[in-house]
Amino acid sequence: MPLFGQTIDTSQVFSLENYLSWVREYHPVLQQAALLQNKADAGLLEARGVFDPKWFGDYEDKSFDQKNYFRVGEAGLKIPTWWGVDVKMAYLWSNGVFLNPEGKLPKQGQAVVGVDVPLFQGLTFDQRRAQVQQARLLKEVNEATRKMLVNELLIKAIETYWKWAYQNQILQVYENSLNLANNRFQLVKSSFLQGDKPAIDTLESLIQIQNRELQLSQAGIDLENSRLELSNFLWFENLTPLEVSNDLRPEALVSDWNFLEEKPTTDFLNALDEVHPELQQVMMKQQQLNIKEKLKKEQFKPNLRFNYNFLGEGFDWTNDASETSAINNLFTENYKWGLKLSYPLLLRKERGGLELVQIEQLENQYKLEEKRLKISNKINSLFQAIQATAEQISILESMVSNYDTLLDVENEKFRIGESSIFLLNSREQKLISAQMKLNKLQSEFQKMRWKLRWAKGLLN
Repeated sequence: MPLFGQTIDTSQVFSLENYLSWVREYHPVLQQAALLQNKADAGLLEARGVFDPKWFGDYEDKSFDQKNYFRVGEAGLKIPTWWGVDVKMAYLWSNGVFLNPEGKLPKQGQAVVGVDVPLFQGLTFDQRRAQVQQARLLKEVNEATRKMLVNELLIKAIETYWKWAYQNQILQVYENSLNLANNRFQLVKSSFLQGDKPAIDTLESLIQIQNRELQLSQAGIDLENSRLELSNFLWFENLTPLEVSNDLRPEALVSDWNFLEEKPTTDFLNALDEVHPELQQVMMKQQQLNIKEKLKKEQFKPNLRFNYNFLGEGFDWTNDASETSAINNLFTENYKWGLKLSYPLLLRKERGGLELVQIEQLENQYKLEEKRLKISNKINSLFQAIQATAEQISILESMVSNYDTLLDVENEKFRIGESSIFLLNSREQKLISAQMKLNKLQSEFQKMRWKLRWAKGLLN
């Protein structure tokens, strides 16, 4: 891609499509936006970590006054599950002179397999499941954010491109007008030398050349500035900035786009939530708040947990040769179970937390409705502006054609001596002014064409 300033064919066009492909591929903002999904994947992986099985171990040994007070230890595995039930498998051992009677175990130690089950709070939903669901939603939130970043960057890049195209067109207008002024000066000078024109006409023609040279110089500066501004959006691998070569030229400013095909329909406006990243982001926020509300409501339930543990003598779960006795021992003799209950009497923390979340939901809903209306009105406003601009362009195209005809007639009258250099310059200046207005509107028309897609959230 000839972006490094080397000598190339000056007829080569740097198309908008080619330009945008570079922006999408290498621009740092878009590369940063692509990392959002990586962050979301990492966040989901981290959230799922709360369900990872965990090895644990604990060992204590106390010796004093030449006595071994106690030596106790426990090692095992804890397995949290999605349904709120925690499974525990462990092995315990203990001995010592002053061992707590509650901690006495068989000489070969004791294997334990147990479960911890929430009976009310946490049975259907808990903090762990909320964390994973929030992380899953974050992927969708980040995708909407990525689309927003792409949408915003591309519209700035596109507007800069058409600004460059406009400045390039203006430079051509002034180059053509300077050529006309130079040709006219030579014609007037020749007529003066032949005695057909007064000397004042040559002076006025010369002043016109000087005026056009100043305008052309300023147009060159404006074009260079727009070219450098365009270069801000162009990068290459390893974050290497690029510069648009002076040898490249933009697409021509045309206004033959059939904008009626882009007219926003009622069905499209009603389905904006499905395609527009800003609305999707707010909707994902609402879903996150819904998860938070569900968790807050869960806290109104009593915190009652039931745990049951099967106990073995060493790793022997039966402790009896009889199959019937073994089953009895397992379920009616060798076990440990318990209940834990807690419940706040006033529920002020729970009621306050739930109310705060519900206020956030209401605020977010208001925000969604406001954004939906603003975006819908913006789309309709842009389409109406495009319609009006298309009509103005049609009028200006006719005006340019008419001014061109008047200038031709005035040139002929000047040639046969029935007009003055002042009238000729006036006609020409009006034509140039009309051409510049036309080019400006054509540039705005192209910008609005893409701004309409930006307003619809479709540039990404």
